Amino acid sequence: MAPEEKKSKPATKTTDKPEEQVISEKCHNMVAYLDPEGKITELKEITQWIRESRINKAVTFLTPVYKSLIKDFWNSASIIEVDGNEFIQGQVNEVNVNVSPDILNTILELQDDPNAPYYVPIMCARGCLLRMKYTGDIFSSQINKGDFPMCYKYLLHVLIQCLSNRRAGYGMVGNDLVGLMVELVLNKPFGIRSTFMPTLKKI
Repeated sequence: MAPEEKKSKPATKTTDKPEEQVISEKCHNMVAYLDPEGKITELKEITQWIRESRINKAVTFLTPVYKSLIKDFWNSASIIEVDGNEFIQGQVNEVNVNVSPDILNTILELQDDPNAPYYVPIMCARGCLLRMKYTGDIFSSQINKGDFPMCYKYLLHVLIQCLSNRRAGYGMVGNDLVGLMVELVLNKPFGIRSTFMPTLKKI
């Protein structure tokens, strides 16, 4: 008598992830995952802090993004000046669309002070990195996200994914984004909108 054929169990998808991997969820466009149920103990304080910060809407507002419209905009984009103010102007469905730091400030509710600085002195940034217990090289022109404790690693991850114009290389960041993180942590006035106003590039 032939032995019974063992039936293989269907593969199951593991949904549980280590805490360090549960950093963000990909949606239609990237928004921050702020652990609304407070399941990740190590991130509980930082996610609550982000929810109460002035970047909350900028990193959590979810809206449909259409690649064709973005391409239309950038394929026709140019820098224009109106009454001394610079805009990036592009066409979407043959309609002119202007984007400026002030428009971003209003829509994203960043509460930027127009007189606030857009640059953080490098010594101030380095000192804050040490206070954050950054273990990498503070003198490097690029800061490694992985060398921060988990809470600051998560914060920098959110800034990279939601408030920068990077298209690749999400582990290392330059002085602009480090400066934004430092000023947010220190609760100092800072021109947030300037850090993610995109450079004029064609797609």
